Amino acid sequence: MNDLKSLLTSSLNMYLNIGQTMLINTSQVFMSLETKANEFLSNKFSQSISNAQIQCPQNVNLNLTNNSKISIRSMMEPLASYDNTTYTNLSRLVTFSILDENENEISIQTDMSHPIEIIIPRDPSIIIPPMILQNVTSMNYTPHNQLFDLHYLNITSSLSISIHFEFQPLNISLDYLFIYKFDQLPQLNTSINTIDGWTCFCPLNLSNETLYKYFINNQQTSDHQSIIYGLRELNSTEMMNTCSNTSISSLPITDQRFNFTSNYQLRIYTSGCYYLDKNNQWKSDGLTVGPLTNHYETQCFSTHLTSFAGGFIILPESINWNYVFANADFMKNKTIYLTVICVSIIYIILIIYARFKDKKDIKKLGVTSLPDNHQSDEYFYQIIVFTDQRKGAGTNSNVDFIIYGDNDETHIRTLADSQRKILQRGGIDSFIMAVPESLGLLNCIRIWHDNTGKGLSSSWFLKYIIIRDLQTMEKFYFISQRWFAVEKDDAKIERILPVAGDIEKQKFSYILSKKAYHSVSDGHLWFSIFSRPPSNQFTRVQRCTCCFV
Repeated sequence: MNDLKSLLTSSLNMYLNIGQTMLINTSQVFMSLETKANEFLSNKFSQSISNAQIQCPQNVNLNLTNNSKISIRSMMEPLASYDNTTYTNLSRLVTFSILDENENEISIQTDMSHPIEIIIPRDPSIIIPPMILQNVTSMNYTPHNQLFDLHYLNITSSLSISIHFEFQPLNISLDYLFIYKFDQLPQLNTSINTIDGWTCFCPLNLSNETLYKYFINNQQTSDHQSIIYGLRELNSTEMMNTCSNTSISSLPITDQRFNFTSNYQLRIYTSGCYYLDKNNQWKSDGLTVGPLTNHYETQCFSTHLTSFAGGFIILPESINWNYVFANADFMKNKTIYLTVICVSIIYIILIIYARFKDKKDIKKLGVTSLPDNHQSDEYFYQIIVFTDQRKGAGTNSNVDFIIYGDNDETHIRTLADSQRKILQRGGIDSFIMAVPESLGLLNCIRIWHDNTGKGLSSSWFLKYIIIRDLQTMEKFYFISQRWFAVEKDDAKIERILPVAGDIEKQKFSYILSKKAYHSVSDGHLWFSIFSRPPSNQFTRVQRCTCCFV
């Protein structure tokens, strides 16, 4: 885009003399190129492009000779580019540049005491939502001690924003006091004053729209996350003392709770002034939103020239704290309170259970050295045994095995751990086996149990076994997916499992079992509270808290 602007400027400048202007007007861009003498900038000047406008302060020093020729290039695009962090989607993109005789852009720097003023129009098709009625008269009949009708607004933003309040009383003869405080509750009575700003809405100040307006610029809102504002209706005495004169100097203070005789309507929107930096990112530093900003254009004050856009967003209805406090009675909200109490009790019970299971899971972690390992053996294998999740899948019987390889086979080895229970339902148990030398490529494993467990703990459902050569890090898979039980399946408690090839590992039953296990035990947030794999660092307590949050 910059190359295109430079090319257009060079082509047009060839035919322009001092005082002449060239315009390009299309549906995608409006461009104006005007040639002036350097003396033109010695006075305050204004430049317009379509319905956008710029005003530079007097005596802008460009360090040029008196007979120098300058070009003023103005561009406006229908809609500014935008991302997820800004609200420029309803704004025009306005660019102003001053070029020297060689068509190099001249940098202009001022300070905020003599800023550059820019008027940026919005999309003319913007639809302004209606004002929101505040039914405050109904609050008069509820017990409360509030002095103001309080509202909360979240103003968190990555770029600075200004806030615009539009207040319309249904009875225009009434007077109101407006107060606010950033990030905290404003308090104003005869003994305490903790507010950041205030104003009185008096009929003398009403515009033709019967609308009161209050503006807080982006310099005041920076570094704040919220604003709480309050309104109250002034009584007849306060009206005489405060609003009888055109200038309001004294702050009316009372200890009486608010009493509204008429409702009012409210609309709040934010606006911002942004510019594009060298990385094509929107920034707001060095820009101030002006008080003339309205629904259809943004007034910006800047210390430099570049590409500008204005932000605009209508805020949703704010939280009415007076209504919340006045209707917080238990008898009026039985369902809500009972729901919160029941959910809290369930949460506490689940947290206790989850914490208990987390402590037990810690004991299941780690790798167990087989008790029949010999100290002289220096070749090691890791054996990972997966027990199924179904009912009765775990066993307390003694499990033995023999591994057969191309080079050798093991003697009868036993899966055992003196510190914890192994081969339990849904368990993943890891063992280290030591042998004198490499077994070579593994062919099969013969595995059985002695059926000495009591009741349901005698049988065992083995899913699969993974054996890893810790020297070469090669893995061997042995898929079972069968019962080792005298009363189930084929009544066998001993099986020979051949090493699984690529075809076996791609079988539907194996993949389905593996995916289903991970989906339920780890992927599903609620189910995983009860079936979380011990090796996962996302604890049951954390999962439980996430579910309730």
